[in-house]
Amino acid sequence: MDDRAYIKSHIRTVSDWPEPGVQFRDITPLLQSPKVFRVLIDQFVHRYFDVRPDVIAGLDARGFIIGSVLAYELNVGFVPIRKKGKLPFTTVEETYELEYGSATVELHTDAVKAGDKVVLIDDLIATGGTMMAGKRLLERLGATVIEGAAIVDLPELKGSERLRSAGLPLFTLLSFEGH
Repeated sequence: MDDRAYIKSHIRTVSDWPEPGVQFRDITPLLQSPKVFRVLIDQFVHRYFDVRPDVIAGLDARGFIIGSVLAYELNVGFVPIRKKGKLPFTTVEETYELEYGSATVELHTDAVKAGDKVVLIDDLIATGGTMMAGKRLLERLGATVIEGAAIVDLPELKGSERLRSAGLPLFTLLSFEGH
């Protein structure tokens, strides 16, 4: 079995969560096995080893898990993009629509410097709202988002299409049909 198929085989689908009709793609089984987690992280490390971003930005909350380990492995900084009200210092914020309503994310005003090259990472791309909000925050502070990255793409929800149309290059390991 190749690495991507191996990773995909460890993603659990939870039907009708958080609402009826949704097929939730749960990555927690990937994290429970040291071997699967290593294979997962290595996919991203190999992708960005030569590119060498200055910073990895992780989206709240599962993007923190992948992003912080990736930053460690690449020996670059990590910055969290959090849900509103979770960061203690001066922040910039962005409100966006997501598949179940709307939300606001924040970033510390000193999280990145003008000219920093950033990889923006999350576990999954659904409608693309969270990643687009993160991109806008980073760019507002003068950083360049060189790529958005995720484990899973849900192409039926057209988030990856929207992000690419907005000029964000994307790297995803897997796709799942449905939402």
